[in-house]
Amino acid sequence: MSSSDDHHAVASPASGAGHAAAPDVPGSLAHRVPDLGALELLLAVARLGSLGRAARELGISQPAASSRVRSMERHLGLALVDRSPRGSRLTDTGQLVADWARKVVEAAAAFDAGTRALQDRRDSRLRVAASMTIAEYLLPGWLIALSERRPGTAVSLHAGNSAEVARRVRSGEADLGFVEGLSVPEGLDSAVVAHDLLLVVVAPGHPWARRRRPVPGEELAGTPLILREEGSGTRQVLEDALGGVARPLIELSSTTAVKSAAVGGAGPAVVSELAVAEEVAARRLVPVTLDPEVRLRRDLRAVWPVGHRPVGPARELLSLTRV
Repeated sequence: MSSSDDHHAVASPASGAGHAAAPDVPGSLAHRVPDLGALELLLAVARLGSLGRAARELGISQPAASSRVRSMERHLGLALVDRSPRGSRLTDTGQLVADWARKVVEAAAAFDAGTRALQDRRDSRLRVAASMTIAEYLLPGWLIALSERRPGTAVSLHAGNSAEVARRVRSGEADLGFVEGLSVPEGLDSAVVAHDLLLVVVAPGHPWARRRRPVPGEELAGTPLILREEGSGTRQVLEDALGGVARPLIELSSTTAVKSAAVGGAGPAVVSELAVAEEVAARRLVPVTLDPEVRLRRDLRAVWPVGHRPVGPARELLSLTRV
């Protein structure tokens, strides 16, 4: 294939190559510009003077390299490579295209370096927001497992009620959130990562500790209780089970404070079974038997903004939590 052949391929509208270069191609650059793999191959042929050596450098077979060159020539409607028993060299047109290709590949390399730097920065930190129960009783184990897989990732944790966690995830202040409750907060996607049961617990001296009959929902609803604040998943599940607003004896913002008040004999408390396993085993708190109609089971969920599946360390952490 000679330089005169090149000229003919460009100038002759009657040829197949000339037809491929017609101006009625789609408007998108993606339809008109060869892919990066083809451009890298063209530059390798220019540098090495051999299609075979270029193929080996790029890790592809020689037939695949020949096919890619022919496809690029048809795509552009230009003769780019002159093949002979002595090797392969670029045509004059091919040299010009290679000069342009070099700038495209260099720009792509800069793009790749920039995005990798952003990934490294993203992967160097993880911001987690979690409801109190999950933050205190489940998340520590998950984070220890994550640190073994990603020792270079610094994790920051904000513990709050489920409403606050949802707000932080929606606003971008947290990369991944964990909430309790009956439903997925608005604007978020979710995955169930664990199940939990709420218990009504009392100190051993409370009358309910010796009660043999289950406590019905009506009596529970009419009894002042030690509760988490409004916005917590625990409060939401309880009020849904009671079919209305629970009566707070004391409202507290942490599970530890709720437990302490119950152990001190202030009154019945509603708390996760995860949180009181030690106190129940030691008989510092006694679980109250409830009527079966009072359903206090709930799902614990990981949450993230709708349409933005977790990536990097957040995705790794999510994989460690799934039930």
